[in-house]
Amino acid sequence: MPDTPRPGATTATTSPVGATYRVQVRPGFDLDATAGLAGYLADLGVTHLYSAPLLTATPGSAHGYDVVDHRAVNPELGGEAGRQRLLRALRAAGLGLVVDIVPNHAGVAQPAANPAWWDVLRRGRDSAYAHWFDIGWDRGRLLLPVLADSPAALDDLKLVEGELRYHEHRFPIADGTGDGTPREVHDRQHYELVSWRRGDAELTYRRFFAVSDLAGLRVEDPEVFAATHELILRWAAAGEVDGIRVDHPDGLRDPAGYLARLREAAPDAWLVVEKILEYGEELPDWPVDGTTGYDALPAVCGLFIDPDAEADFTALDGRLTGRHTSWEDLTHGTKVEAATRLLSAELTRLAALAPDVDTEAARAALAELAAAFAVYRGYPPHGARHLAAARSEAGRRRPDLAGTLDAVTRRLRDPDDELAKRFPQLTGAVMAKGVEDTAFYRWSRFIALNEVGGSPAHFGTPPAEFHRFAAARGVRWPASMTTISTHDTKRGEDVRARLAVLSELPGRWAEQVSRWMRHVPLPDPAFAHLLWQTAVGAWPVERERLHAYAEKAAREASVSTSWADPDPAFEDAMHALVDAMYDDPTLHAELTAFTAEITPAGWSNSLGQKLVQLAMPGVPDTYQGTELWDNSLVDPDNRRPVDFAVRRELLARLDGGWRPEVDAGGAAKLLVVSRTLRLRRDHPELFTGYRPVPTHGPAGRHAVAFDRGGAIAVATRLPLGLARAGGWRDTIVSPPVHEVADLFTGRVYSGGETPLAELLATYPVALLAPTS
Repeated sequence: MPDTPRPGATTATTSPVGATYRVQVRPGFDLDATAGLAGYLADLGVTHLYSAPLLTATPGSAHGYDVVDHRAVNPELGGEAGRQRLLRALRAAGLGLVVDIVPNHAGVAQPAANPAWWDVLRRGRDSAYAHWFDIGWDRGRLLLPVLADSPAALDDLKLVEGELRYHEHRFPIADGTGDGTPREVHDRQHYELVSWRRGDAELTYRRFFAVSDLAGLRVEDPEVFAATHELILRWAAAGEVDGIRVDHPDGLRDPAGYLARLREAAPDAWLVVEKILEYGEELPDWPVDGTTGYDALPAVCGLFIDPDAEADFTALDGRLTGRHTSWEDLTHGTKVEAATRLLSAELTRLAALAPDVDTEAARAALAELAAAFAVYRGYPPHGARHLAAARSEAGRRRPDLAGTLDAVTRRLRDPDDELAKRFPQLTGAVMAKGVEDTAFYRWSRFIALNEVGGSPAHFGTPPAEFHRFAAARGVRWPASMTTISTHDTKRGEDVRARLAVLSELPGRWAEQVSRWMRHVPLPDPAFAHLLWQTAVGAWPVERERLHAYAEKAAREASVSTSWADPDPAFEDAMHALVDAMYDDPTLHAELTAFTAEITPAGWSNSLGQKLVQLAMPGVPDTYQGTELWDNSLVDPDNRRPVDFAVRRELLARLDGGWRPEVDAGGAAKLLVVSRTLRLRRDHPELFTGYRPVPTHGPAGRHAVAFDRGGAIAVATRLPLGLARAGGWRDTIVSPPVHEVADLFTGRVYSGGETPLAELLATYPVALLAPTS
């Protein structure tokens, strides 16, 4: 990464964003409940509340990413009055606000809740809102895949109060078309209700990934941009919002143009994008302050994984599954599957933009190119090297398509070609659905690596590599967010930290999991391995949570069962395996004993990765509740209620002088989080640079340390290996300041060389600051 500042970047904000705390504001935890956190968050040390989307969403939405009306605050969250109360609470606590916006799509699951979509369904292409949505009107009526998969489904249509009703679904009726039977009325509409199974192959509007309930918005149209951003931008202009988090910019037709317009409209806002970068990929020189932190996640968490274990886990995976498949081959297959099955309608629409090429051949060539794309998307006219690499790989895998690949690639190289403008929207969706939502559930070699923003093919992060990453980030993207848990991560940070311990005992794990899999076999051994790792990482986890996770993970993997066609026999066996973890006395005892054995090392990893994430260059985010141990699994498990009363009480005890043990209560993590965040907030001058701090001695590889310009973070890595080697012995660290204090223990150290055995005697981490 170049060590030069980005052109055109700005980090000037009304209230500088120093650290954020993400809250999943939702109907069950509304704006008033969020306002009640203001004092606690200020005490914790953050500078800004970072909220889930606040605009009106589909009624009952648990996440807010299905906005239906951009003109108002969601009434289920408390509406505008609730937002005002939240602002007053934040201001009283000295906090600012960062909001999440969703420019790519709108919620259409309940058409009556979305005035623009309702009007489109009623008036068709004559609607004043028809240009808001990316609809292929040339293909006839707008298909809505909501019916049961039955030839007689339309018989359930009813005419009620001037609307068409299908069970709980409501649809408008065009003027002058309401006479006759429900089916006759339906046949006169601008839309056609079809089986839900037809959506993936025949849909006539662009979606968010493969979600038919989220219709793509054309924010490249200035009128659509203005209408969907007016309220958010009014808040920013009034100083009521200091930061904006942009959801899924890769879905947009022109991300660079959109972000330029947004930056012009909100010049002082801290602007971050939910852009997922592949290993080694750099963020384009957009007028933003950085990403939402997925690029930092694998670098931080990888520090606590032993790279030397890769061969052992590869061998174990082969023995358990009976096959050897590379990550590259697996993901190529899942991406082709995503392109041709889940995103078939989008693929057909793209193929139609190359009328000089046979349609089926064009579909196959575009699917291969999308599958071979090494990153989420290119950004015409830049990124030609990604297209060239994809063409080469597609040709290697499908030499029979050489002529078609050449013809299509010529079109894709022309930034003015409509196919070139739309193709990047497909590659991002193919990557997300094929890798994040499928391959991550099929590839079970070592699931701590199966994380958004990460690559399971890269087994851990050596300290030297992390230092290079962090130093370059501090120069180029100093205000980019850092995170290790979000609402979209596949597992919580502490689950990942405990799983990292397995990399230190690959032989022991191979023996243990092989015995368990023999004891309760499952027809899909790869998925069984994923399930056993999940249980070990999250144990003790409530039975119903593990059942829910297993069902979602197995259906996402789409090997032995799927969302579209669940396999009752396999799912019964899978749930029986989960039940055996609780009900089989031998299995339950072994699982409990094994996780208890590795839990202390997992706690060490948790504290280490949290300190590194909070202290490294960037704006650190803390996901709700993760200031204590958190064993969350994938969404919706990570949206469970958080007990903030417990956290307030523990923080008050810490402030009273209590220094907790590293134990199941998790207060040690709260100590690390609060002291690190407070130091960043109160002494930002100590966090203005980055350089590695070397450790010297026989256990030097087990420590990672860096100086941020006065504040020095020291963390233990690979704790089991450290113990096997006899501990720190005479390993030392040399702080560049003569006298420093550890903010976690209060101890003062002077004289330069400090033994790590002394520094890390109480906690496996230390945060040093000058005493003067």
